[in-house]
Amino acid sequence: MPYRENKPGWVEQPTETIPVARGFAPGSGRPIDSRLRTVQEMPPDLGQSMPPRGPVGSDAQRGSYPPAPGGRRRRASRPRWFIPAVLAAVLGMLYLADLVSTQGEIPRGTVVSGVEIGGMSKTAAEQSLRRALEPRQDRPVAVLAGGLQTTLDPHAVGLRIDWAGTLAAAGGQPLNPFTRLASFFVTRDVNVVVQSDDVALTDALDGINTLIRKEPTEPGVRFEGTTPVAVEPAPGEALDLPESVEEVRRQWLTGAPASLPVKRTEPAATVSESVIQRTIADIAKPAVAADVRVVGDGREAVLSALTISQALSFAPDGRGGLKPVLDLPRIEDALRPQLASTEKPSKNATISLVGGQPVVTPSVDGHGVDYRTTLSGLIDVLKQSDSSEGRKITAVYADQPAKLTTEQVNSLGIRGVISEFSTGGFAADSGQNIRRAAEAINGKIVQPGELFSLNQATGPRDAAQGYVPAGIIEDNRPARGIGGGVSQLATTLYNAAYFAGMADVVHQEHSYYISRYPAAREATVFEGLIDLKFRNDSSTGVFIQTIWTATSITVRFWGTKRYEVTSAPGPRTHVVPPQTLTMPAGQPCTPSQGGEGFTTTDTRTLRDINTGQTTSSTRTVTYKPSPKIVCEGGPTLPVK
Repeated sequence: MPYRENKPGWVEQPTETIPVARGFAPGSGRPIDSRLRTVQEMPPDLGQSMPPRGPVGSDAQRGSYPPAPGGRRRRASRPRWFIPAVLAAVLGMLYLADLVSTQGEIPRGTVVSGVEIGGMSKTAAEQSLRRALEPRQDRPVAVLAGGLQTTLDPHAVGLRIDWAGTLAAAGGQPLNPFTRLASFFVTRDVNVVVQSDDVALTDALDGINTLIRKEPTEPGVRFEGTTPVAVEPAPGEALDLPESVEEVRRQWLTGAPASLPVKRTEPAATVSESVIQRTIADIAKPAVAADVRVVGDGREAVLSALTISQALSFAPDGRGGLKPVLDLPRIEDALRPQLASTEKPSKNATISLVGGQPVVTPSVDGHGVDYRTTLSGLIDVLKQSDSSEGRKITAVYADQPAKLTTEQVNSLGIRGVISEFSTGGFAADSGQNIRRAAEAINGKIVQPGELFSLNQATGPRDAAQGYVPAGIIEDNRPARGIGGGVSQLATTLYNAAYFAGMADVVHQEHSYYISRYPAAREATVFEGLIDLKFRNDSSTGVFIQTIWTATSITVRFWGTKRYEVTSAPGPRTHVVPPQTLTMPAGQPCTPSQGGEGFTTTDTRTLRDINTGQTTSSTRTVTYKPSPKIVCEGGPTLPVK
């Protein structure tokens, strides 16, 4: 053990033996001893100035001393960012190579309606899509709507594939490197871009809608006989037509049924149960508690509780309440016969045909009940308790001059026939209604500048007026209703007015084309909703004559001829074949053969026979395709 001298501040440390190679110290020319030498640890203060110890030749030791003259420095280690930089450069080159090599191709992993087109050129992709999808284009589209199952003809509603749009939807090569990397492992579904004839498709879906639609029930009060009953609000149902169009487009080529969305339709008014019950207690029950007496000149009329219940209804007042509404014409109709003996009715001057020539019958002034004034306080009377004095009205009388005097008729210039039109082919029940309406307008005089309304001229077309159930179009489908067939009179009257040169004010064609009528030159009516109106713009009057037979109806206009009138029908375009709708057994169903829809025009030209000046007007009409209705359980007419 070598000698160790312990001095203050020194620490006893183990010795370390350092081998030294025999030879010459570099640059000294002196030999060095290769013997093992013992090195004593330095004092702490001196040791702190020494370099870290380590084996001879270690990095720590080499870094502690400058290299000897003529010696070689060892190369330092690479920076930490070197390897990531190399990887980034490699990946960048791979990204650019992939981007360049796939230019013009459909992105990898793209699938259109089950057809893989990723990595193809657009030309090859379109060819592949056509091979797979074109055979599907002729398949009918299965449709589910509520409980109804049917199909749509894709060609009839203009369904077609937009090939260019589909390839555009598939997109171009993505620039995002992560998207490109993911395309090696995942697929991307793209929908076929489908086009359609939106008008034809919406019309077809609207035909389905008429079979499932349920109108919302508005809150209110109704009468069962003479008993008031609360009507609770209830939502209705109807197809969401815009969404249904999109659903048909989406499912057309998949083969899966298109489930048409049915939306809930809420009542328009909000009326609470307490308000309904208060209306029943305060108005409805007292109104029908007893008859109302109307006292005239020497005669008394009775307005029965049943008549009151039929004429009284309730409508939302817009403030959360219900207001009573009276059908005054119905009440007048009930009172007029009872008070007729107290009146001297006025009579307008009329024209009758004697020997084929118009003859004027003079007018007569009258005196009778002013029903508007007499019934103005009826609501207050109906609220009264059941007492003889509280439920009594005194009739108010007034002079009633003739509305059309003899002098006026003589000055109208009604000299001869100026137009005439006939139609036929109606059923016996429709014929009865046509006859009743024709009798109501026969002999009517339309003065210069006067507006004629068919609904106003006929009055209510109900059973009380002699009308019977017959065929109608209701909710765009065949049905039956009281007064059916009057639209044939409307068409006949419209054409007579058309060729007489009357100004068309309001008229509406049928939704579906009826072959016995001229296309774009026909009209329908529905009491309270659809009317036929024309105006006499000439300086002379017009007298209307109707001639009814069991097989035809003719309307003839008499007056002073002003125009030569011609009609030019246009071609039929946008022809749409009918859809077939199958009604499940148990549902009301009337079978129909259906008919095609189309668009056409009619041009009327008026030539003034005095000046020779001509004017023309064109009307464009689109008829919906009439669905062919198949009744699975056999015909079942709806209950009316």
